[in-house]
Amino acid sequence: MPTWLVIIATIAVSYLVSLVARFLASPEKKVEYLIEHLFSIGDEQFIRSMTSLLPPAALSGNKITTLKNGDEIFPAMLDAIGSARHTITFETFIYWTGEIGKRFAEALAERARAKVKVHVLLDWLGTKKMDRSLLEFMKDAGVEVERYHPLRWYSIARANNRTHRKLLVVDGKIGFTGGAGIADQWLGNAQDRDHWRDSHFKIEGPVVAQCQAAFMDNWLKTRGRVLHTDEYFPEIAPAGSHRAQVTMSSPSEGSESARLMYLLAIALAARSIYIASAYFVPDDLSVRTLVDARRRGVTVAIIVPGGHTDTQVTRWASRSRWAPLLKAGAEVYEYQPTMYHCKVMIVDECWTSVGSANFDNRSFRLNDEANLNVYDADFAREQVRVFEDDKGRSRRFTLEDWMNRPWTDKLKERAAGLLRSQL
Repeated sequence: MPTWLVIIATIAVSYLVSLVARFLASPEKKVEYLIEHLFSIGDEQFIRSMTSLLPPAALSGNKITTLKNGDEIFPAMLDAIGSARHTITFETFIYWTGEIGKRFAEALAERARAKVKVHVLLDWLGTKKMDRSLLEFMKDAGVEVERYHPLRWYSIARANNRTHRKLLVVDGKIGFTGGAGIADQWLGNAQDRDHWRDSHFKIEGPVVAQCQAAFMDNWLKTRGRVLHTDEYFPEIAPAGSHRAQVTMSSPSEGSESARLMYLLAIALAARSIYIASAYFVPDDLSVRTLVDARRRGVTVAIIVPGGHTDTQVTRWASRSRWAPLLKAGAEVYEYQPTMYHCKVMIVDECWTSVGSANFDNRSFRLNDEANLNVYDADFAREQVRVFEDDKGRSRRFTLEDWMNRPWTDKLKERAAGLLRSQL
């Protein structure tokens, strides 16, 4: 074989090996030991520790409004877009062609034609089901549209890093985050298997600036342009009584942030942990932390998708992790009517985290995520009521169910569990 061909082959093999290593490598910063239960989550020390370990600071004076399912989520978002006078920033993972995709494109384009500065950041992989015509329609109207981490030969090592953030900010004063994507599956009121159950949240008050900063984090990565005027970061008056912060995580910056946030809150729980998760595939330390909470007498209740799910592999991988939890007395419920896409955790009915992060390795270490943490008992109790309502539409999966499940399920779960680092 000619020397030049050997050199090229060696370079190619080395490049492929490095790509695989990048895909599978663990983050440099990693929590490996149980966090001690030294004080409760209702203690002021929790806020100091959480906001110091996971900045920015929690801000007072916010109003967080819960929006359930498309019937409440989309009208609120579209009304806010229609009210824009200066700027709109919008980042999402899923944006698919369909009725609601067209309505959002039309609303964004209309505002751009009215000289509002509109910036849209879409994940390249999450928008593969989006017709190019919708993108061109928005661009022709003056919308600045960017795709996050498109597949290129020179950046293929980043292909496993997606933006999973779901952020809409209007005039720097009204924000939205939660679990909902822009696709027809989110329309309606979770009334049947074709219309998903999800929660989204409208944000007013000073913490909206942190939502804007989370958008700007990825806009700068993609567009390379700083947006910094008062049209994007205006002075914001108090709007309510909620104390809140927006935390960000990504593989390059804060790769362990989402996981640390969940682990710290669980470790400090004294009474109750409620987890609503579309994709619940906890790692070993997360399982141990939940089991340790049960040993302290903490109620642990988890709602996950049932038979109606968009990814059976993730459901099987999730079930492969349940044995220690069920044996410790944790309650696991499978939502029955339709796909369950919520991402909410409530601890001791005084702290709540909502946003884009799932309880899995992909959210903890591979994706860019943004979560809204609310330090407010009234808000937490409201989310518990929503959780209990969802629980009433769910079937409890018991330890007996686990022990008696078919051998075929056991085989599928074991196989899927091997893939959990990428789920």
